Amino acid sequence: MLFKNHTLGNIVLKNRIVMPPMTRSRAGKGDVATPLMAEYYKQRTSAGLIISEGTQISRQGQGYAWTPGIYTPEQIKGWQQVTDAVHQHNGIIFAQLWHVGRVSHIALQENNQPPVSSSELVAEGVKVFVDAEGKGPENGVGEMVQHSRPRALTVPEIKDIVSEYAQAAKNALEAGFDGIEIHGANGYLINQFIDSQANNRTDEYGGSLANRLRFLKEVVTAVTAAIGSEKTGVRLAPLTTLQGAVDDNPEETYTEAVKVLEALKVAYIHIAEADWEDAPLMPVAFKKAIRSHFSGTLIYSGKYTKERAEKALQEGWTDLIGFGRPFIANPDLPYRLENNLPLNEPIREQFFGGNAAGYTDYPFYTPTTIHTL
Repeated sequence: MLFKNHTLGNIVLKNRIVMPPMTRSRAGKGDVATPLMAEYYKQRTSAGLIISEGTQISRQGQGYAWTPGIYTPEQIKGWQQVTDAVHQHNGIIFAQLWHVGRVSHIALQENNQPPVSSSELVAEGVKVFVDAEGKGPENGVGEMVQHSRPRALTVPEIKDIVSEYAQAAKNALEAGFDGIEIHGANGYLINQFIDSQANNRTDEYGGSLANRLRFLKEVVTAVTAAIGSEKTGVRLAPLTTLQGAVDDNPEETYTEAVKVLEALKVAYIHIAEADWEDAPLMPVAFKKAIRSHFSGTLIYSGKYTKERAEKALQEGWTDLIGFGRPFIANPDLPYRLENNLPLNEPIREQFFGGNAAGYTDYPFYTPTTIHTL
């Protein structure tokens, strides 16, 4: 089933293999997508669906050095060269819209302001990637540092960020993306409202589950009104505890989140499963419960092999499977999976920042034919 097509909204995907969002920190001056990034995504257009790396909706939403934005005319123009390259090779690409919230550093914020969050809570040990020398991605040296103490957003500021998400979604379509994914996972801003241990607010955005889901609901409502629900996906991470975001009752919380997204008729929900060693397994019963509450497309990502992916599709609790790190080192991953060919191993030291090395120089198995698949 992995190599059969699938209808997502109004789009027919050529297979059920997804390239999920992966931060690579290669944006240029002004956080603008570059020709090198266009080549990177073009190489991977044999995926049924590409979801771009996290793309900040504002300067405030940035949490790592050299990540791209989508809030200035220059950034929109930069992404146009990426989407043009993908479409010229019959690919489909969604933009992942990102606000990191507290997972940032004053060095990345305008005028060295503190980052913002649902609450003034620090996630101890949670680090962000900063430009240590100010030289940019190709020549600079990045380092990981503890995120800065955040301040809690006011209600008017929350409303402003909701509007920024909607504008970013419009910008993404202007840039040529086929749709967008709202990043509500991995401990970033939306997740900081949802998860109980990251939110100690006492107003309408904190306390009860309905209140903690309010920001997610408002963002999705604004985005779908701006560009259409059929072009909108949402990423959630029910059982991960990344970036210090922990929920006391995750199955209850995320079942309710899924119900909210079903009512808003989003095109897909993308579930990020924990992918580190000894990570908690997401019970199949939980996955089936999500399926029972959601009628749209479901995507799961997290350490999937071809065999695990086929089994998941056959069991029916998902429609598409994301392969993250394998896509870094294998631009022709669908071809390799379908033909049971060996996979290149990614070079971790070249994941973030730098140039073409470890980015666009991984070999294709059949270099002369892959781009036509």
